[in-house]
Amino acid sequence: MAETAGDLRTEEGTGRIDIQTRPDAYRHWKLTIEGNVARLAMDVDENATLAPGYALKLNSYDLGVDIELYDAIQRLRFEHPEVGCVVVTSDKPRVFCAGANINMLGRSSHAHKVNFCKFTNETRNGIEDATGNSHQIYICAINGTAAGGGYELALACDYIMLIDDGSSTVSLPELPLLAVLPGTGGLTRLVDKRKVRHDHADFFCTTSEGMRGKRAVDWNLIDELVPGARFREIVSERAREFADRSDRPKNATGVALTPLKREIGGGRIVYDHVTVVLDRADSTATITIRAPETAPPATAAEIHEADTAFWPFALARELDDAIMELRLNEQEIGTWVFRTEGDAAMVAAADKALLDNAGDWLVREIMLYLKRVLKRIDVSSRSLIALVEPGSCFAGTLLELVLASDRSYMLDGVFEGGNEPPAAVLLTGMNFGPYTMSSGLTRLESRFLAAPERVGEARERQGEPLEAEDAEALGLITFIPDDIDWEDEIRIAIEERASFSPDALTGMEASLRFAGPETLETKIFGRLSAWQNWIFQRPNAAGEHGALKLYGTGRKSQYDRRRV
Repeated sequence: MAETAGDLRTEEGTGRIDIQTRPDAYRHWKLTIEGNVARLAMDVDENATLAPGYALKLNSYDLGVDIELYDAIQRLRFEHPEVGCVVVTSDKPRVFCAGANINMLGRSSHAHKVNFCKFTNETRNGIEDATGNSHQIYICAINGTAAGGGYELALACDYIMLIDDGSSTVSLPELPLLAVLPGTGGLTRLVDKRKVRHDHADFFCTTSEGMRGKRAVDWNLIDELVPGARFREIVSERAREFADRSDRPKNATGVALTPLKREIGGGRIVYDHVTVVLDRADSTATITIRAPETAPPATAAEIHEADTAFWPFALARELDDAIMELRLNEQEIGTWVFRTEGDAAMVAAADKALLDNAGDWLVREIMLYLKRVLKRIDVSSRSLIALVEPGSCFAGTLLELVLASDRSYMLDGVFEGGNEPPAAVLLTGMNFGPYTMSSGLTRLESRFLAAPERVGEARERQGEPLEAEDAEALGLITFIPDDIDWEDEIRIAIEERASFSPDALTGMEASLRFAGPETLETKIFGRLSAWQNWIFQRPNAAGEHGALKLYGTGRKSQYDRRRV
């Protein structure tokens, strides 16, 4: 069936979640723009839930609310180049955001809870990326109570303002109230980003009533306490100050994020440049990406004219959507196999167009978008395998998929009876800087931690088609079987992966993918994959007498007191 963007509920009778939406379908956010300042106001429709059985009271949220937020952030970056500052606030009186909806968490499957938390944090990372790299600065105007995920949303912003009305507070009450933790970045952003003292953070995270006033400022929980009578006036002043510092072009024309062309059905998800084929027997999704068929635009003006049809832009949008389709709606598909088709020279030409025009605001946004999509692949709890075959085009941007994979296989030679030249990979400038991982390293730097000089060796071969033996010698490929062994080696690898415990694979992959320095992002996703995964299914939180199940009932949780 053909799909277009619709509202955010699951499709009736299917349970399928769609991340595609548009502003005129928003149920929970109001986006307004005045000059170079945008106002993104939370006004959650408590009855517009993603699933039945709970109400989104007090601006609490479920995945549907965050899908709209993600869409708004993307549109602000691409459709509104003039916006230099975004004010995140609430349109509900005396309430900013009560955080993730507790009844939703209590009713949701474990997999949905973890997927929800991961997407939520990726969205908050997108806010920080917009501030840090797109110079579209986010400030948070807390005009009521900000609890749990509500305060975590504020923490993702660059500047936090709290109304001084005697009752509005900030808090992270998950531990005392729910026996879980602020796992969508709250703990990490508190001490690593805002650099709150350990002892202060400990008290704050174990105090359910939260903090306000002078102590909230002194402990660096907020940046500014604002008198209630002048709240709107001072927030507007700050927003204009931040917006005027931005280098975003005030007179540029944005690019409309039109609905993606997508067909879902028959075990396939089909876009213009990406096709996903599901093999449920092997728990495998084969993701095939096609190179552009004609030479891409070469100048910034031509890229703007191509709009969303510019191949790197279209690829980012399609691959982003495909990843979320697989994450949210195909949870038993545990292995993703990446393949490519087409002319590697065309991919290299697209990379050159990006690098040659990197100073243009739209090109900058496209490159940052591709970086975020590749990061989304890195942190997905799926086994990743890349297959480099004759006719493939793993060059530059697409070679990053090989470098991101847990294993890669490249055919040495050609298939018997085939008429295509041997498989080759191609390094471009995009492999040496623009696509850093959550660790802050490029995938090549992460791969060669033990021998950094090998990054330089790879750079010397940039632009040269590398067949199997050369690619293996440079360390770009895991295995190079020949035609005789190819089919068996791939089959065994996929069958073996399907035979392992998914939980153990998730823990192993998350640990192995992020070698090197630890950063805010690697800490957050390590906790999502391990600590939060574990805590969310422990009886103290999710059991019959656990805090999540009993929240709001008046009954006291019964904890197993043994530390483990």
